[in-house]
Amino acid sequence: MTKPSLPGNGSDFTVPRVRAWRIFTRNRASVIGITIFGLLLLLSVFGSFLSPYPPEKVGVGQRMEPPKSKFLMGTDELGRDILSRVLQGLRLSFLIGLVSAGVSTLIGILFGAVSGFFGRWIDDLLMRITEIFQVIPRFFLTMMLVAFFGPDLINIVLAIALLSWPQLARLVRAEFLALKSRQFVDAARTAGASTGVLIFLEILPNSLGPLIVNSTLLVGQAVLQEAGLSFLGLGDPTQVSLGVMLYQAQDIMRTAWWATAFPGLFIFLAVLSVNLIGDGLNDLFNPRSRER
Repeated sequence: MTKPSLPGNGSDFTVPRVRAWRIFTRNRASVIGITIFGLLLLLSVFGSFLSPYPPEKVGVGQRMEPPKSKFLMGTDELGRDILSRVLQGLRLSFLIGLVSAGVSTLIGILFGAVSGFFGRWIDDLLMRITEIFQVIPRFFLTMMLVAFFGPDLINIVLAIALLSWPQLARLVRAEFLALKSRQFVDAARTAGASTGVLIFLEILPNSLGPLIVNSTLLVGQAVLQEAGLSFLGLGDPTQVSLGVMLYQAQDIMRTAWWATAFPGLFIFLAVLSVNLIGDGLNDLFNPRSRER
């Protein structure tokens, strides 16, 4: 019963795969982004097989050896192989980014959908809660939560996720306000569809374009936040992440530039790639782009 229409404009939401790929690849930056992201994802998945040494093994080489054929990214102050640690840290940083963005997206969809669909006092209450989270500096509050509950992996993921949803919630609310009075929703309601069916099977699928773009950007933001927390000493000390590597290399960054340069480079590439993919997805779901 759901009519595939792009929110607010009545355009066809269903784009043939070949045409969708052509629209996406029209933006060369998005092609670069998805290529970089794909390579980084492969490295994070198969990094344990590619690592020449165990990431935490001390003394595999001389202390602070510069990059060379045996150690492509050099070693740190404990003689650990930086390449092996980067591959391990990339996996954890991606995991934190994807899980945090996923949880944040679910919270934002729930708040925005309920607020936009029911309106009235429910809308006022949920939007006031959303505004409270928006006005508080996100990174500062994330630091407080992690410092209070402890810098372990689960607390870091939950702190990032619980503070990243307000913008998405407002976006979902706006889409629901625009769509809930459409004819296909009225037809479903007349046919006896329940509230859950109307929200999750009728309106939400027609709001996915902007949500997907926003959720993609949340991944990059989560990776940056984790790196920032870890750099300030609030990362999980039992795990190897790119941010933890930056924190541990602060004392030697002037004498062993490679100890911070390579983890920082991979953070940069990860965030850059997801943002470029977001630009491409924005073009894909933009009806003006599909008309060209």
